[in-house]
Amino acid sequence: MILNTAAGAVLNGRHQLLLQERTDTGDWSFPGGYMEFGESFVDTCRREYLEDAGLKVEPIRLLKLFDKDFYTYPNGDQTQLITALYLVKVVGGHELDHVTNETQRVAYFDLDKLPKFFNDQSVKMAQAVIDDVEENQ
Repeated sequence: MILNTAAGAVLNGRHQLLLQERTDTGDWSFPGGYMEFGESFVDTCRREYLEDAGLKVEPIRLLKLFDKDFYTYPNGDQTQLITALYLVKVVGGHELDHVTNETQRVAYFDLDKLPKFFNDQSVKMAQAVIDDVEENQ
């Protein structure tokens, strides 16, 4: 299966990255998820960030498009994940303070002390954020 997804990267004033602890694996990932029929990548990023982190965001710019990553789900489904990662700014909402069906919690992390990620694509996404911060300091 080929799945289109979008995610966002929020950095606070100390260049810490907001991540989501997943309820399914306990690992961490970027707030984001699968595109719904008729959505753009930007629409998906906005909707998923609100669902996963409780925050309304506005994409500033595309950091990177990841199109050569693969993941096998526990049920055996093999997927190719095509993910648009945006640098986003918070424009409203409140960070989740309760468990949802997808999120245990959200937390900020120093870029040099990131937690265990959900999959290899999340690791690559974190590196894209680190690279962007280093290029724009």
